[in-house]
Amino acid sequence: MTDSILSKAATMEIPINSNGDSRTAEDDSLEQGTQIGGSLDEIVGTLPVAMDLQQVMVSGPNLNETSIVSGGYGGAAEGIIPTSSIKDIRSKSRGITPSHSAASRIANQPGHYPAPSMHHSNSNSSMMSEEATRGVAVEKFDSVKKWSINTYKCTKQMFSERFGRGTKTVDLELEAQIDVLRETKMKYERILRLARELTNHFYNMVQTQQALGDTFADLSQKSPELQDEFGYNAETQRLLCKNGETLLGAINFFVSSINTLVNKTMEDTLMTIKMYENARLEFDAYRADLEELSVGPRDAAAMVRIEFAQQQYQIQKDKYERLHSDVSIKLKFLEENKVKVMHKQLLLFHNAISAYFAGNQQQLEQTLRQFNVKLKPPGSDKPSWLEEQ
Repeated sequence: MTDSILSKAATMEIPINSNGDSRTAEDDSLEQGTQIGGSLDEIVGTLPVAMDLQQVMVSGPNLNETSIVSGGYGGAAEGIIPTSSIKDIRSKSRGITPSHSAASRIANQPGHYPAPSMHHSNSNSSMMSEEATRGVAVEKFDSVKKWSINTYKCTKQMFSERFGRGTKTVDLELEAQIDVLRETKMKYERILRLARELTNHFYNMVQTQQALGDTFADLSQKSPELQDEFGYNAETQRLLCKNGETLLGAINFFVSSINTLVNKTMEDTLMTIKMYENARLEFDAYRADLEELSVGPRDAAAMVRIEFAQQQYQIQKDKYERLHSDVSIKLKFLEENKVKVMHKQLLLFHNAISAYFAGNQQQLEQTLRQFNVKLKPPGSDKPSWLEEQ
């Protein structure tokens, strides 16, 4: 009875701190012994990564600081085993050293993240792509800027020439040759158009003669009383049809040669002339710009602009002189080629037409052989049975 009263009294005298932990002198001495023993949890608790005072205040008492008491209250100190020692024993039995356990706990903290491995490579690739895109954009902007400046200068020069306020570089001899070429091209285009119309009309006439000859031949078989008369006419139409196909071959060769001369040779020369005229306009535009800057003030900024304008003027001058030489050479060769081609084609056209209407079949065939004109075999223009399907 007396022991129970004493135990109750001793229980009632246990102070309770603000966190709800019951502490006595023995507990304090045991806690100090645990700290002196070098508990792993206390070492980890001293690290800045794992220390969070707010979490300690919210979560209540730390179980690592409690003790397991064997026996009743107030027993011998030998029966008290710190829980931190039990954890060390368990870690050793599992093959985990205290340092590894601490490292694993630090790595599992909420604020601890592994170092990124691919972040730098992704950022480098994105930076390279952005730089490439930026380079293309800058290049396009520079080209547009140069085109705008050049267009402005050329437009200004063109209006100045048209309204009589600007000077123009003119080569009278070359300009006369260019005018003759353009006029010649228009006349040759008319010849080409008329020759094509003649070909179409003559082709229709040959087709009509062929149909007429077939009809005469059919009637000569069905009309015994007029068999000879229909037969003569059928033979005449067949001969005219044959000679007409030969003449068509000569006219087609004439049309093809004129077409090549007009739409390829002359057109190529006119394209070079167009480039030359554009270069002449640019040359005069940059020349006028340089003259305007030369009249102005001569400060440092103006001298820089004058030097740049001088460089651009020299570039345009070289381009103009090069195209001027190209046009002169092409006009010379074009004239020689035109004379050579037209001499052959006009002779072919004359001899073929004369032989056909004279009824001289041998001379007509000889004319084609003389000019190396190959006739297509009859029926070659017709599509095959596979194409008709």
